[in-house]
Amino acid sequence: MTTIYPGTLMAASAYHRPSTLPDALALLRDAAPAILAGATDLYPARAAAEAWMRQGPERPILDITGIAALRGIAHGPEGTRIGAAVTWAEIRDAARLPPAFDGLRAAAREVGGAQVQNRATVLGNLCNASPAADGAPPLLALGACVEVASAARGTRTLPLAAFILGNRRTALAPDELATALLVPSQSPTARGGVLKLGARSHLVISIAMAAGVIDTRSGRVTAARLAVGACSPVAQRLLQAEAAILGQPADPEALAAAILPRHLGPLAPIDDVRATAAYRRHAALVLLRRLVAGLAGADTRREAA
Repeated sequence: MTTIYPGTLMAASAYHRPSTLPDALALLRDAAPAILAGATDLYPARAAAEAWMRQGPERPILDITGIAALRGIAHGPEGTRIGAAVTWAEIRDAARLPPAFDGLRAAAREVGGAQVQNRATVLGNLCNASPAADGAPPLLALGACVEVASAARGTRTLPLAAFILGNRRTALAPDELATALLVPSQSPTARGGVLKLGARSHLVISIAMAAGVIDTRSGRVTAARLAVGACSPVAQRLLQAEAAILGQPADPEALAAAILPRHLGPLAPIDDVRATAAYRRHAALVLLRRLVAGLAGADTRREAA
């Protein structure tokens, strides 16, 4: 274990970069540090606090990027494991992700600019727990779970919907570290997608975001998972919308028409500087309809080929 006392911008009292997970968990138990992976949330938050003279008590920094066990994307019979240190750029450029991951890959191309994508981690995006987190809707559509670990209690796994509890709140205990995303095995014929609405096409926080994974066989929808972000404190799966298209003919126009305003009942959009609640709800409906039509059209073309 290495402890360094640097003169950093953050003026941290201590900086730790362990090379093993047990060492990291021991530090987390004993020192209550701030976790650093890509630092794309940690640095701006600290800089903003200092600029507005709201600096709280200094916390040591636990840098997890030196832990080999938290790196890499691994595929197995039960699914795909995405380590806590995996960046958005790694998802964007991964060669072996099946078509069901296309939505997550598309989100990776729109998370900030290239510099942010090269540093920011996928799991860090979820731990930050912003209502507009770009990773939440596509990972909900993939049925992802979050693996967490502590020195005292070992490892546990939580569905993503149970991991993010609200705005900037997760189910992590103070001594726990999120160590991986676990995505169950996906049908090789399933396709994923994501549509994001913002004030511009890139480098923007979502006004609304829709993601989905749809599988079709013999011209009918055999599986569907749909999620919307930036329209409630936590991104939401829309189970009624999924049920409305399940078993239906894979006709793009018919599937789009099957998504009704009442299917967006779980959403709770707000008025803010980016959009009104009414606009967000309408945008979410339009995005969902376009998404399912696009995914069904792609599957129809694939089956006809």
